[in-house]
Amino acid sequence: MTRLPLISGTRVRVVTVDDDAQLLTPPAALASLTDVPAAVRDALRYPLSGPALRDVATRGGRSVIVVERRSLPLPEAPVDPRRGALGAVVEELEALGMPAERCTILVAGGLERRAGRREQEGLFYRMEARDFRGSVAVHDAESSKLVALDLEGRPSVPVHPSLLQADLVVCLTAAETSERGGACTLLDACAAGVIGSAPPAQSLLAPSLSPTGALGDKVAAALARRTAVTSVSLVLDHPRLTGPYSGYPASRSAITALRRSPVRRILNALPGLLRDRVLQGLARSVAATTVLAGPPAVSHAEALLRGVSLRGVPLEAPVDTLLVPLPWRSLHQPREPLNPITAAAIGLGHVLRMWRDEWPLREGGTVILLHDFRRTFGEHAGRPYLNLFHVLREGATDDALAAARASAAVDPRAIAAYREGRAPHPLLPYLDWASCAPALERAGRVLVAGCRDAGAARALGLVPTHNISTALDMARGVAGGSHKLAVLMAPPYAPLLVGERWADAPRASA
Repeated sequence: MTRLPLISGTRVRVVTVDDDAQLLTPPAALASLTDVPAAVRDALRYPLSGPALRDVATRGGRSVIVVERRSLPLPEAPVDPRRGALGAVVEELEALGMPAERCTILVAGGLERRAGRREQEGLFYRMEARDFRGSVAVHDAESSKLVALDLEGRPSVPVHPSLLQADLVVCLTAAETSERGGACTLLDACAAGVIGSAPPAQSLLAPSLSPTGALGDKVAAALARRTAVTSVSLVLDHPRLTGPYSGYPASRSAITALRRSPVRRILNALPGLLRDRVLQGLARSVAATTVLAGPPAVSHAEALLRGVSLRGVPLEAPVDTLLVPLPWRSLHQPREPLNPITAAAIGLGHVLRMWRDEWPLREGGTVILLHDFRRTFGEHAGRPYLNLFHVLREGATDDALAAARASAAVDPRAIAAYREGRAPHPLLPYLDWASCAPALERAGRVLVAGCRDAGAARALGLVPTHNISTALDMARGVAGGSHKLAVLMAPPYAPLLVGERWADAPRASA
């Protein structure tokens, strides 16, 4: 038997699994760029396709740099290469005659809580922020000042006005999924109804099969007919711990050290609020491995595929059971403690859609989410999630859920809280829950191991179990005969590369 230390909310639990269980550990740290700003400048001068930045820059013109919320990768790191990349883009525009005074940085946050002053100040490194003389705008998906943009083959969509007033639009994003970054960042600068209109994709790693990505490409194409549009896409390594447990969860020695460490026992004995602060305050770093430029759809797709091949975990064949530990904070910015819906959104809507080629579970396979599923809804930020939870708890049909979503979309108090930056848009919980549908449709059952709120799990259609041993016994009983278990050592959550062609894929050395 093998004993593994796994994250479960704010605790580190030791889980005993069979010796033949597959440990899905992310690769060791990748070779990173030593000078990200220089790599950004080179990418803009030599894009993958389309004109170079110098050929589309208008001397004395107005520029808009569209940036994403740094929700991914998870968990976050205080030193993010996107900060240095943004400074490099501004400097390159100035060198080409587009002054910073006529530059707008547009924070396209989609339906997440609108970025506050602290987050706006953190877009740059401190010295670059001091020197920046342009303006920063935070997108408001409910603003009455949005301007119509005509799309080919479908009705027009309202977008942030600065995009149509610019002589040049530059998207600066990291390629994490097909629904984040690239042209999808332009989609996140549209009206709320447009942002939430596309259904969730089965996989987050197939750009050509993503409805959200396809809609984002249409927005980018329509904008490109009005003004010049280019993009910079960064390939990021996984966030890496620094300090005594710097190898976790990629290194077997770090896994062993954490299992034996008295620090783990001390952490688990602390009150929940202190545990959260300790985990959130751990020193982490994230590095860029590649920078690509070109049209948003091209640079993002190429960067995403490169990142998947570099950071992915090979899984030779689908398994009977997949054990997924859940973190202590949500997927959205600013990070909030997990509630049952955001916990399901990470485990089912994010992790279970991070696969390439094949679904990682066999037909009727079992997903085990390791989390307590407590109802930790905050006063303001968690109110939209609490409202959805009440709807789900009543066993709402698809029609009732659609009606509740339509009602939430026009709730004046919820929209006011979103516009003031106190809460996410009331549609965001419905998108989070919808993202779980592909996994729920394909998995035989979803067990919540270590569940302390059985009612919350059942309200979402999940099966609560008191501990991980019970969950594993249930999964073995359902599988019958031989039982193949895979344990995702996370966070961070690595892409799952499923199929024989990935079995001999080269991995970075530890």
